[in-house]
Amino acid sequence: MKFTKPFEKISKRDVSSAGGKGASLGEMIQAGIPVPSGFVVTANAFEKFLEETDLNVEIDAILDSADHKEMHTIENASEKIKALILQAEIPQDITDEIRTFFKKLKSKYTAVRSSATAEDSTSAAWAGQLESYLNTPEENLLENVKKCWASLFTPRAIFYRLEKNMRKLKISVAVVVQKMVQSEVAGVCFTVHPVTRDYDQLVIEAGYGLGEAIVSGKVTPDTYVLNKKNWQILDKNIGTQKILITKGKVKNIEKKVPKYQQNKQKLSDTKILLLGKLCKKIEDHYKKPQDVEWAFYKDQFYIVQSRPITTL
Repeated sequence: MKFTKPFEKISKRDVSSAGGKGASLGEMIQAGIPVPSGFVVTANAFEKFLEETDLNVEIDAILDSADHKEMHTIENASEKIKALILQAEIPQDITDEIRTFFKKLKSKYTAVRSSATAEDSTSAAWAGQLESYLNTPEENLLENVKKCWASLFTPRAIFYRLEKNMRKLKISVAVVVQKMVQSEVAGVCFTVHPVTRDYDQLVIEAGYGLGEAIVSGKVTPDTYVLNKKNWQILDKNIGTQKILITKGKVKNIEKKVPKYQQNKQKLSDTKILLLGKLCKKIEDHYKKPQDVEWAFYKDQFYIVQSRPITTL
């Protein structure tokens, strides 16, 4: 397999081919962290796609015409490049490999996420610059892989690249395809208190449904603060949650949370401690503070992403 790689065969040394997200997921599986299974469409696939379609020449020319001081030139460049990528055909050998791996997952739905090869290195915070497509079925898989490739050229990503003088730096993108967890509760965990910067404290945010609701700021999550030395829960702030995001027939939908659940604590104290210790294990493995995305489904925690906290 030249263009795809299962998580089990990836480690933190593979950032150049699997991108920041892909390398991190493979690394965590090696460390015994519960990560939903999946594979990476490597940066080689994207590069071969650009070469075989001759898009690399066109993209370079379009980027040369953009100037980060003139926002409209960046927006024009982005529109043109994205259209070119979405209209082009993926080479057959790449298509075949992606389909083969998808079938091996035995999952009707996957999460398809961009993983830039310049991503999550502490200096270049690409976090949030690139796209994710949750609940992707097989028929939309290749289209969403192309959309992830195209997201390397959003106006924001182009601006960032020009402003940081990274025009000539080779930036590529891999795509993570992961078994979709239809989480009952999901959220994030910061293994260092993000506001007070207290290294002995860990903060968990939790909300019903898919974590997207929290990340996009649509709901106010529960916040739990833990002491990492003695595992005391120091503080609990219960958010009132009226809506949640879940899988609909065609795309993710917003649903009302039943009245009796809206003000309930989303994770029990036992589960808060269990998750806290799991995230501490990830921090210990990487030897630096982590920003972890997690999902809880059928009595099991899954880690769907972890990256260094870049703001400390």
